[in-house]
Amino acid sequence: MTRFQDRSGRILIAALLIGAMPGWAAEPAGAASDKGAATAAAPAASNISEIEQLKQMLLDQQRQINELRRQLSERQKETDQPASAQATPINAATSASAVGPLAPTPVAATPTAEAPASVFPSAGQVASTRAMIPRAAVLPDPLPQAAPAKPAAASNPCEAAPEGQSPAFIRLGSTCLIPIGFMDLTAVWRDKNAASSIGTNFGSVPYNNGVNAKNSEFRFSPQNSRIGFRFDGDWKGTHFIGYNEFDFLGTGGGSNYTVTNGAFVPRIRLFWVDVRKGKTEFLAGQSWSMFTPNRTGISAFPGDLFYSQVIDVNYMLGLTWTRQPGMRFLYHPNNKVTFGFSAENPDQYIGGSGGGGNPTLPSALTSLSGSQLDAGNLVLAAPTVHPDFIAKVAFDPSSRLHFEVGGIERTFRDYNPNTQKHFTSSGGGILVALNAEIFKNFRFVTTNSWGAGIGRYMFGLAPDLILRSDGSMSMVHSAGTVTGFEARVRPSLLLYAYYGGGYVGRNTALDANGTTLIGYGYQGAPNGQNRAMQELTFGFNRTLWANPRYGAINAMGQYEYAMRSPWSYVANQAGGKGAHDNTIYFNLRYTLPGGMPRF
Repeated sequence: MTRFQDRSGRILIAALLIGAMPGWAAEPAGAASDKGAATAAAPAASNISEIEQLKQMLLDQQRQINELRRQLSERQKETDQPASAQATPINAATSASAVGPLAPTPVAATPTAEAPASVFPSAGQVASTRAMIPRAAVLPDPLPQAAPAKPAAASNPCEAAPEGQSPAFIRLGSTCLIPIGFMDLTAVWRDKNAASSIGTNFGSVPYNNGVNAKNSEFRFSPQNSRIGFRFDGDWKGTHFIGYNEFDFLGTGGGSNYTVTNGAFVPRIRLFWVDVRKGKTEFLAGQSWSMFTPNRTGISAFPGDLFYSQVIDVNYMLGLTWTRQPGMRFLYHPNNKVTFGFSAENPDQYIGGSGGGGNPTLPSALTSLSGSQLDAGNLVLAAPTVHPDFIAKVAFDPSSRLHFEVGGIERTFRDYNPNTQKHFTSSGGGILVALNAEIFKNFRFVTTNSWGAGIGRYMFGLAPDLILRSDGSMSMVHSAGTVTGFEARVRPSLLLYAYYGGGYVGRNTALDANGTTLIGYGYQGAPNGQNRAMQELTFGFNRTLWANPRYGAINAMGQYEYAMRSPWSYVANQAGGKGAHDNTIYFNLRYTLPGGMPRF
């Protein structure tokens, strides 16, 4: 910068000296010498021409000097900026597991003088980040600079000029990228040793007379921590979103997690792309099933879904949900109504997951379990006919009310190797859900499902079907409900309480000998074939500290009472008629800061 100032000073001094020349050279020709006027006129004309050239040069130099001064002034301003405005470390975030309208306010949604509300809109269970790459030191560059990019249209804030000192997202091309993630430490205590990690297997609560009922359990776990990313962009009026989310509840080949390592395996939860233009929308990838109840519209964002506010990673008994690959088409005729249709991954399920009981198969067809029928032990291996088809319509007349109705159709097919015959059967069900703010900050929530052949969608607590002796299939009826309330008693404290219930219908047949009962719920059936399961739970979510630039710390607690009753039990055997346990959860969570810009 000093070099430029010295150069400009020398140019100014030269300009002053040359500027005196016109007055001196313009003296009358007779004063120059005793020669005649004709002889003196020629040098005078020559001097005037040179003076005009010098004047033009000075004007050009003055323009260059002014441009140099302007550049120096701009660089001086950049150099004087504080270091915190030039280099900001990486920061990522996601909201608490509590989601929806009554979830703790996402950190990024709190406006401050440094981050206006327009920069940090509430985005549900979505995370963000700060500027990632520090700015390089500003040095004079003798090379020509590229012309600055033209301001982008308002529809794509990822191409607009950054707002505030610390952008809450990473720019990647013409998209905005934010990481998804929070860190959890979960403590769980049960009065019975259910041996189900931090999630409750509602279908296998230990019976009072069992060995596991004689011991309690206590565990710490970081497995509910999550990590992932989200990117948004707008291309010619088409808004696209990519979303990815992992947790650490996967299972690996190792068996020494508790002994030496605790190396829990990452597990994919969500991985989808959504594209919307005008009133139409398309989503493809692994997402929450559209048969999962929503809080808002038919959105796939976790914050727009209802799967309760509980800490339990298996959520609520009676809730219909799964996360699986598929595709969906949505139509938004207006802001208050959404129609949806999805085709999702099928599975011929006969129990065994989430503690659900298995039906008794015909003696000649037991080999179909684990080959043609998924007993909770197959990975994309059971034969299937077509995707599960789901349709839903959602009504959101205001932010205080959400109502939806959905239906599902499923088709099953098997092959009897003994008779060389195929059998096909269909199942289906209905979902009705309501989320209403009865009065300020107090919401009533209910979601209910009924159907035949939809047990898989109720956390696998009911089998989809039973097999008859000839290999034909018969659908098992099941029903589930979750009903309760959510209340925000102050900005930093959320309370909730729910009742969850599940029912599995009896469906029996006779084996090929004509006398032996098979199926589900017959007299003398294993006591793992549940008739009814119930849960009562309540809890809190308290924000201890929050700052949009640093994140948030939450403390959560939950009490859960779970019970189940089988279709058949041994008379006069203590504890054989039912099972129950008490569970207490406590969770500490650090949520990272930031948010996606408003589109």
